[in-house]
Amino acid sequence: MKTVEYIVVLWVLLILIDVNLVKTTELEDVAKHVIKLHRGKGATISQRKRWLIDNCRKLSGLLHQKNVVLNKLKNAIKAVEKDPGLSDEEKLFQVHTFEIFQKELNESENSVFEAVHGLQRALQGDYKDVVNMKESSRQRLEALREAAIKEEKEYVELLAAEKHQAEALKNMQHQNKSLSILDEILEDVRKAADRLEEEIEEHAFDDNKAGKGVNVEAVLRVEEDEPNSKRNTSKRETEDDLGLSMLIDSQNNQYILTKPRDSTIPRADHHFIKDIVMIGMLSLPCGWLCTMIGLPTMFGYIICGVLLGPSGLNSIKSIVQVETLGEFGVFFTLFLVGLEFSPERLRKVWKISVQGPCFMTLLMILFGLLWGHLLRIRLTQSIFISACLSLSSTPLVSRFLAGGARGDKDGDIDYSSVLLGMLVMQDVQLSLFIAAMPKLIQAGGNTYSSIILETLRILALIGQILFSLAATFLLCVGIKTYFIGPYYRKLHTESKGNKEILILGLSAFVFLMLTVTELLEVSMELGCFLAGALISSQGHMVTEEVMSCIEPIRDFLAIIFFASIGLHVFPTFVIYELTILLFLTLLVVLMKFVLAVIVLSLILPKSSQYIKWIVSAGLAQVSEFSFVLGSRARRSGIISREVYLLILSVTTLSLLLAPVLWKAAIMKCVPRPEKLSSI
Repeated sequence: MKTVEYIVVLWVLLILIDVNLVKTTELEDVAKHVIKLHRGKGATISQRKRWLIDNCRKLSGLLHQKNVVLNKLKNAIKAVEKDPGLSDEEKLFQVHTFEIFQKELNESENSVFEAVHGLQRALQGDYKDVVNMKESSRQRLEALREAAIKEEKEYVELLAAEKHQAEALKNMQHQNKSLSILDEILEDVRKAADRLEEEIEEHAFDDNKAGKGVNVEAVLRVEEDEPNSKRNTSKRETEDDLGLSMLIDSQNNQYILTKPRDSTIPRADHHFIKDIVMIGMLSLPCGWLCTMIGLPTMFGYIICGVLLGPSGLNSIKSIVQVETLGEFGVFFTLFLVGLEFSPERLRKVWKISVQGPCFMTLLMILFGLLWGHLLRIRLTQSIFISACLSLSSTPLVSRFLAGGARGDKDGDIDYSSVLLGMLVMQDVQLSLFIAAMPKLIQAGGNTYSSIILETLRILALIGQILFSLAATFLLCVGIKTYFIGPYYRKLHTESKGNKEILILGLSAFVFLMLTVTELLEVSMELGCFLAGALISSQGHMVTEEVMSCIEPIRDFLAIIFFASIGLHVFPTFVIYELTILLFLTLLVVLMKFVLAVIVLSLILPKSSQYIKWIVSAGLAQVSEFSFVLGSRARRSGIISREVYLLILSVTTLSLLLAPVLWKAAIMKCVPRPEKLSSI
């Protein structure tokens, strides 16, 4: 049989499938029969010709029948338009319904011809060329996506027509019988409910499907299986109504419902609830175990995340939601850090807090460029890795400092003030790194003149950050002078006998400062820290009262935060590459410690030189925010997957080594009272 005949046979098969002349159970048998007919096996020449002629007649009959139906629909539309017994609204609706039927018939026919044209394009190209087949597949995928959008729209319109038809039938029944008072009330409520649904419903699909950057993709809708089939069926029906099932796209990303179409029905994400419950239950034994062996409880929470995460039991379904809730743990941790960091202490160490992190970051970048040149690493990659590793963990160090000594002598500077000030400045640098990352991506493939231009843009960006910091400082001065005193006194007065108002008022102030610093394009973490510092300016009694209210909230959210860090720890990778990872971790920790000692030796006053060792020990680890920077850099192509995993592993190991180094520094470097009196 010739190629043209083969195409006709496939065409007939596609049409039979599309118009449902071939059932799903018969599809495989029909396909095998077509192949046999094409190869000349299993049938005589006369049988093959008869099969082809019969199916071509069926095709011709279907197309003729379609044209007849279209003519009948046109006549029906004309009859509706001329019917004087119908209202204008009813005429428009019936005409629109008939037009939907016409469109459905035309689309069914067009899909057959598009399938045949796709087959012709594939046969005309080089079937051994991967690029050609990829382009053919892409065109077919785009056609299927467009067809899916059209079919979805038609299906929704048909559902609306069905609903309208049912309402019309109900109205006719009501007209034929007298309604009771209750029926009339329910009918009025039904109409009001319909109006409410129309008012609150957002046509997000229709509004966004033609927008810029919008892609239509195939997704899988997954329901959880239950041992009992009857229970499973009812659960699927319930989840179908409530929209609580999970969607998975072709890139293996998983999605859950964020905003339902019907906002009148309350919903809860049971996956997220289960995740938080499991983290809460497993954190207790993990934290307890770490306490028994002398480690900070935060490592128990990280271990909890490892056990429940992708590298363990893989039982956490809502990873993004858990991480988002954990961010609030960072916010309230920094708020409490700010409470212990009064403006008086801030004024004493602000120069050191600004100069120290800047010098350390510059030195880390210089060393990174040197190592990158020796190892032949790209310039942008060297800069990013160095900047990422220069950051230290504020939540971790704040846990080290919790309950520690805070007393500083007149004329001296205590190590906690310097350490917290430098860490907060590093959080400001984090926002600068995130903002400068697009420029770093563009500079990666540019020429020398373009690199100079990008450097100027980055300098302009630094100027913008400095302007934002100045604006933030002026805002804090205004809040401290005119707002925070009366605001807290009002909260304190209204909250007597009811701590809810006080907690809500404090949280609202934290979120206000967080929003303001974000609008000024400074880190949200800085806003939380400044909120605590401003409240601490009201005195020691205020600080104690606020801490007693906020600490329980902070502790719970901090558990979620450290558990979310554990979700990104992969023990198997660490075990496979343990030797090289230990070497890199010790190298990074030692380098950060030495650089911090050098910088602090230059900027600390002589009377406070003794604190440089413990401050350097507090800075000699890598911030957990390197996970965030690393993930963005990997998506942007700045670093490879291998480098990303190395950054994650080095960060994790440095955080594990941090308590050991901190305890050693506390034991060896903190002066005893008798030594302090002689300094």
